[in-house]
Amino acid sequence: MDGRDVAIEYRFAENQRERLPALAADLVGRKVAAIVATGGGNAILAAKASTTTIPIVFTFGGDPVKEGFVASFNRPGANLTGVTFFSTLVTGKGLELLHELLPNAAVIALMVNPNNLESSTTMAGAQEAARTLGWQLFVFNASTPNEIDVAFATLRQHRVDALVVASDPFFSTRRQQIVALVTREAIPNIGFSREWVADGGLMSYGNDVADVYRRAGLYTARILKGENAADLPVDQATRFEFLINLKAAKTLGLDVPPSLLARADEVIE
Repeated sequence: MDGRDVAIEYRFAENQRERLPALAADLVGRKVAAIVATGGGNAILAAKASTTTIPIVFTFGGDPVKEGFVASFNRPGANLTGVTFFSTLVTGKGLELLHELLPNAAVIALMVNPNNLESSTTMAGAQEAARTLGWQLFVFNASTPNEIDVAFATLRQHRVDALVVASDPFFSTRRQQIVALVTREAIPNIGFSREWVADGGLMSYGNDVADVYRRAGLYTARILKGENAADLPVDQATRFEFLINLKAAKTLGLDVPPSLLARADEVIE
């Protein structure tokens, strides 16, 4: 329990990645027993650069081996291990779900944050899925609130039929802004977390985030009890959630196919 069995020091860069190295160095200076790096690859890089001895537990939506965080999944080596949930691979699934809802659509938009290490993999997966579905895909970059507004102005010009919002910590913090814009522009959409649908988005498909962090917490507990990060294989979270907001569908004038409703883990009416 925080404050009784263990003291937890929280640091948040407020989506300013240039602050991450200083925050990581501060934790190292406090001689913490372990660092939990969440919020994307930039946080992991900052933690990794700050220490070669303090154990680091990460959560990451891409491939930690490809990015050089660990040597392999089974034997991560050094002082890093964690949980990967391959959020970059679910974007293609999101396009497939939109296709089932909008079989006559032709032009789809994907919003990504170019500052996210996983953005290139996300775009590649989305482009492959779009080609398979016969869709034209436009990719829009946004890494600030103003760039989100600019992206939506561009969406109008391209007359897109639907929008896919990539999994990204920055987009999580700007979720209400983005949902308000898709609602105003009447654009069918799919996000990456249940909070997207709870805030008024149409559909969401992604990892069970609570499960991801629970797994990271369990790994951290094992390290605090004496196990070595190098000996803990990278865990892979495989629980996914698919949610549909029928109220949003009604507002958009969409009839959700019964087959899609039957596959949803949760339907909000």
